[in-house]
Amino acid sequence: MARAKKRGPQLDRIVLDNLLDNDGALVGRGDDREAERFSRVDFSGRDLTSTSFTECELHAVDLNTTVLRGSSWSECIATELHAAVFSAPRSSWRDVRIEHSRLGSVEMYDANLRSVQIDGSKLDFVNLRNATLTDVLISNCIIDELDLSSAVVQRLELRDCRIGTLDVAGARLTDVDLRSSDFSAIHSFEGLKGATIDDAQLSMLAPLLAAHLGILVE
Repeated sequence: MARAKKRGPQLDRIVLDNLLDNDGALVGRGDDREAERFSRVDFSGRDLTSTSFTECELHAVDLNTTVLRGSSWSECIATELHAAVFSAPRSSWRDVRIEHSRLGSVEMYDANLRSVQIDGSKLDFVNLRNATLTDVLISNCIIDELDLSSAVVQRLELRDCRIGTLDVAGARLTDVDLRSSDFSAIHSFEGLKGATIDDAQLSMLAPLLAAHLGILVE
């Protein structure tokens, strides 16, 4: 029987032209920002609940403890973001690329991500519980803990990443590619249904699977 072909993330190209520089001083809760560039802006501690960013570029922006609940991001490129606490629950992300960023606790539960790439970044705890992820590529990243509990995930690839703990309890995965990444621990093996791993990963997971199933290996 032929194996079903796994489909990878489908990412749209992001092109930003004719952006206006914005120092961020007047950006506030519920604003709609479009075709603007934010460079070395300090949004830390700011309330940006339900704020919308469309066709924007962010470079070296500080988002520590910024309230981004319900915010919307579309066709945006962000580089060198910094936040010890990145709080964006119930936010929406479409056609977004994040590169070379350092984020600590990432609170994005109940978020919606479509056509999103995160590359070359260091993240501590990433909370994507109950989130919906479609066409997401996470590449060349170090993540201490990635929590996908009860998330609905379609076409996600973790490429060349180092993951401490992956939690997939109650997750629904379709076309999820984990083959080129390293994991120290995985919680809830039942949640891995719909994921693809390689032979080396299977060997690494074998003792954990045996313990999970109550199998004694001597």
